[in-house]
Amino acid sequence: MNIREEWEQQEKELFSPYAMLSSQTRGRTVDIPPCTVRTAFQRDRDRIIHCKSFRRLKYKTQVFLSPRGDHYRTRLTHTLEVSQVARTLARALRLNEDLAEAVALGHDLGHTPFGHIGEATLNRLMPGGFAHNVQSLRMVDKLENDGKGLNLTWEVRDGIMNHSGEGEPQTLEGWCVRRADRIAYINHDIDDAIRAGILKPFELPRSCLMVLGESHGERINTMILDIIKSSRGKPEITMSPDIRDASEELRDFLFEKVYHDDWRKQEEERCDAVLTALFAHYQEHPEQMPGEYLEIAFTEGIQQAVCDFLACMTDRYAIDQFTEIFVPNAFPKR
Repeated sequence: MNIREEWEQQEKELFSPYAMLSSQTRGRTVDIPPCTVRTAFQRDRDRIIHCKSFRRLKYKTQVFLSPRGDHYRTRLTHTLEVSQVARTLARALRLNEDLAEAVALGHDLGHTPFGHIGEATLNRLMPGGFAHNVQSLRMVDKLENDGKGLNLTWEVRDGIMNHSGEGEPQTLEGWCVRRADRIAYINHDIDDAIRAGILKPFELPRSCLMVLGESHGERINTMILDIIKSSRGKPEITMSPDIRDASEELRDFLFEKVYHDDWRKQEEERCDAVLTALFAHYQEHPEQMPGEYLEIAFTEGIQQAVCDFLACMTDRYAIDQFTEIFVPNAFPKR
């Protein structure tokens, strides 16, 4: 018995009957020989960590664009926080922690530059719309690894696709990530908004704080412990009504005061203008895109190719491209 088989045997002995066993994966699009050391989901986690789109997350916006401080979240640190919460939930509920981790690390690989502002712009520009969860799946299926994709297992792909939106994950581990994503962004976006001076601690709704806790850490702990208590031994990942209602009220407050407030409108207009201009430019000059996107233009159309190219950009790369194309004399070289 090799190391992988030992892991798989331990899963059968220790995991909840509702857990997804690595040995029972629905498999990959292209069959590959099993690893002697890692389970299928451990292997997926490693493939995601080593891919280019994962590295780019550190230069993609979470909420605040080009923040002038070292402690604001980026899309990468958000991803790591989601992974930590999802792993905690999975471990406590005796689910497959490796599957939850792989889904969490891959869930935002298709996110645009400028966060949800960029997502809204591409959704407006693309005839069929744009959603970051769909693009994340496209990233691991097609765009990564020189167009060959990462060839991930069905369960990881399902969790990535259904971490947000109307679809629902088919595994409890996928549900752990879906819950963890919300827990993470509700709490860390409030934390960053307070750091930026957008919110004052006394402005947070008292009714929520009385239920969830006064501090950032207390609120996260309350949500996690409630999910564990409400979900243990059940075929679902859920919250108690009181904690769920307080969490949703806090989320609504966040949308009103941070995501949709007046301070953000100027940023939205600038980011929308940058991506709109780049979208039009590369449609007219596709030869200026890297070769892999020209292949996509040939097989799937120029708009899809440009959309993929823009979605892959980091914030700073998008700004640099815009400056180079439209403001060529802004920073003259000596």
